[in-house]
Amino acid sequence: MDTAKTIFLSKRGMKELKRDIAVLEHERQTTVADIRDLDKSESHDERLARVEKLATLEIIDSDLADKRAALAIAKPLPRKRDALKVALGSIVELLDTNGRVIRYTLVDSLEANPSDGRISVMSPLGQNLVGKQIRDIVEWSSAIGRKQLKLIAIH
Repeated sequence: MDTAKTIFLSKRGMKELKRDIAVLEHERQTTVADIRDLDKSESHDERLARVEKLATLEIIDSDLADKRAALAIAKPLPRKRDALKVALGSIVELLDTNGRVIRYTLVDSLEANPSDGRISVMSPLGQNLVGKQIRDIVEWSSAIGRKQLKLIAIH
């Protein structure tokens, strides 16, 4: 992970990252304990189980290192945001062609979760939203063709 780049996270994103680290630390402790128990065994099946646990431990350690590195460079989103132009941390309301209002928060890709209303500023929609103003039309290409939304509010 690039240590020079700061990651800006919402309060929710910061809390989720810390929770993920805590869960991985617990999984690591459990896996290490399981490996210690399997060290005492002599059977072939239990030796194979130990090898599987060691592989699992390697994956957990890698995920844990990535998340800790992200947390080390994470900072909270700035509280004061420009309500005139879309930027990282902006909450936007968009009007689709059917007249439905869609609400998104623009976040770093680390905490993006479109089904939860958080989209990455690096996504096609996010990139096209950054810098836009109210009443601008936002267009981007997706797998199902060209999409268009009207920006109606920035919070």
